[in-house]
Amino acid sequence: MEFLVASAIGILTASGIYLTLRLRTFPVIIGIALLTYAVNVFLFASGRLTIGSPPVLRDGVTSYADPLPQALVLTAIVISFGMTAVIVMISLGSYLGSDDDHVDDPLDDAAATDAEDAQ
Repeated sequence: MEFLVASAIGILTASGIYLTLRLRTFPVIIGIALLTYAVNVFLFASGRLTIGSPPVLRDGVTSYADPLPQALVLTAIVISFGMTAVIVMISLGSYLGSDDDHVDDPLDDAAATDAEDAQ
């Protein structure tokens, strides 16, 4: 079980980093979302994977699940949703402003020489 979760975290992280390094806005947004999912699964798995255990102490219960990773993941989900909404709006504004969805759009040599000639 631990190997499967660790492999899933590794695949999500690798895919997220690959997509974040792309030069288009949509893959960058998807890559950041995959990285947040990887962090959420990592935080959730850090509290030990227990099945059918209550998250709070009760009388007669010998094993329980740690509630702290669950609270951290819930908070991280809310923060990542807000961050994704902000990134989508920034990328949409950038696309509408320049009619291009490149993340890093350097000036061409011809455009740079034209800008220097204009000064």
